[in-house]
Amino acid sequence: MSDLKYWLGFNYVNGIGPAKIQALLGAFDSLERAWRATEAQLRDIGFDGRAIQSFVEARQTLDLDRYAQRVEASGAHVLTWESADYPPLLRQIAAAPPVLFVRGRFEPADQWAVAIVGTRRLSAYGRMAAHDLARGLAQNGITIISGLARGIDGVAHRTALDAGGRTIGVMGCGIDKIYPPEHRDLAHAMIEGHGAVVTDFPLGTEPDSKNFPARNRLISGLSLGTLVIEAGEKSGALITARFALEQDRDVFAVPGNINSPVSAGTNRLIQQGAKLVMGVEDILEELNLRMVTEQATAQVALPDSAEEAALLAQLSSQPLHVDELGRVTGMPSSLISSTLTMMELKGMVQQVGGMNYVRLREPEATYDVTTYQVEPAQE
Repeated sequence: MSDLKYWLGFNYVNGIGPAKIQALLGAFDSLERAWRATEAQLRDIGFDGRAIQSFVEARQTLDLDRYAQRVEASGAHVLTWESADYPPLLRQIAAAPPVLFVRGRFEPADQWAVAIVGTRRLSAYGRMAAHDLARGLAQNGITIISGLARGIDGVAHRTALDAGGRTIGVMGCGIDKIYPPEHRDLAHAMIEGHGAVVTDFPLGTEPDSKNFPARNRLISGLSLGTLVIEAGEKSGALITARFALEQDRDVFAVPGNINSPVSAGTNRLIQQGAKLVMGVEDILEELNLRMVTEQATAQVALPDSAEEAALLAQLSSQPLHVDELGRVTGMPSSLISSTLTMMELKGMVQQVGGMNYVRLREPEATYDVTTYQVEPAQE
């Protein structure tokens, strides 16, 4: 991507998030042109004085080429909204991060992922629950997402690796900072073929408690559902659960001793409607994740509906915008969006940025596209 350094530049600027990046792309078509914008132009698209000042200072002091070289030297590769391999589940959330720094790699199987989060001060019961549930999920081909923190997070990551599964750690610091330091070996095992570590914070960002809510939002965004194992009333794991609900993802909780402070948060989640988990089957059934290993390695499935067939017939390796799909199929935009979401989870199509989609692979057989009928508009 020729303008990658400009994505990195805007990611580096404090106060410029997804909404402002979207505004810049809408006004200037590319971030390369946006990097040269005048203060007046930035005011015209809604930038406040603080954001403009931060941008101007960064533009004057940041050597984009040198910064891009530092990112490359860190061993990270960078994904943006325009990257074909940007995680599909994360792409679906509101205000998805424009830039991700990744060491290791995402794989198609990671679209079947469950987050496991919880307290750093885990009990023997919490350790056992995290171990048993992470192992069961990993053995069923589910990628484990967590925050690389001490306690429940660390147990979940290590258990997934020991079970031969994949696991992804989301950090609240720069990709060049592994935190906590005692998890460096764990992170390297994930990076070296068994998953990835990922962050949306710029290179050099130190771990800080103020970064953790944003980190937690990525954890839930990368997952089909979030499982909370032991969490106090004010635990950060509950923030992850709240983000999962906002992202329309499932929330699961392991019940605990009513007299234990580290079970107060999980028991409260269950009281408020989270799915009570007594074993891995409760998660697999709720998310319809049985036989994921076979699904992940199988060839692309045939379409399950006339709508899927109609969309698949129009898609190829060349990106096609959803508006064009609506024009050629006559399908309502809401139906196109929901159908494409399901097709993406099945590995049939992928969004490659800007609401453009491609077909991933040819299906095993031909299919009939004549059964989707466009209803006439109501007078």
